[in-house]
Amino acid sequence: MSKFVPEKEHLQHVLLFLFNQKKKAVESHRVLVETYGEHAPSIRTCETWFRQFKSGDFNVKDSERSGRPQKCENEQLEVLLEDDPTQTQQQLAKALNVSQETISRRLRVMGKINKLGKWVPHDLSERQMENRKVTCEMLLQRHERRSFLYLIVTGDEKWIYIENPKEKKSWLSPGEAGPSTPRPNRFGKKTRAVLCLVGPERYCVL
Repeated sequence: MSKFVPEKEHLQHVLLFLFNQKKKAVESHRVLVETYGEHAPSIRTCETWFRQFKSGDFNVKDSERSGRPQKCENEQLEVLLEDDPTQTQQQLAKALNVSQETISRRLRVMGKINKLGKWVPHDLSERQMENRKVTCEMLLQRHERRSFLYLIVTGDEKWIYIENPKEKKSWLSPGEAGPSTPRPNRFGKKTRAVLCLVGPERYCVL
């Protein structure tokens, strides 16, 4: 596999070529992904450039122009962040050909902060997310036609130790140690309690 990593301006020239080929932004994004993989721009970036081309502006250079307002510079930074919000300040500065201090200042003005994401059980594919969206829309439409919440059965379960000693509080003098309580044997006997909820109010414990 080729190790060629396309420059940003190269990708913009390719987008202009595909635009002149009467391709749509979505179709052009698919071609770039098939060709350049993870180095391809996002679909939103492709749509932004196609809007510029449709307006008659075919300039694909990102060099700063004299008299250009700061807002436009922030828009360029916003496009980069939408494409990949995990980029470092050094990477953003190199892409825009400015200093890291300039990037840091612009990020503060834009109200951007750098924070860690959260762990999730697993990463959903595009098809799984679409299936969940369709299912939610169907349930919402069904609920609007006729409420079905009273038909929903949900439940939960919890394992409970048969021998479940409890810690007790004692009135003691300062410095006096309280009575010790051994922890439950995690290998000991236990039973399972199941809670069933039928509708918004009725429930039972099994």
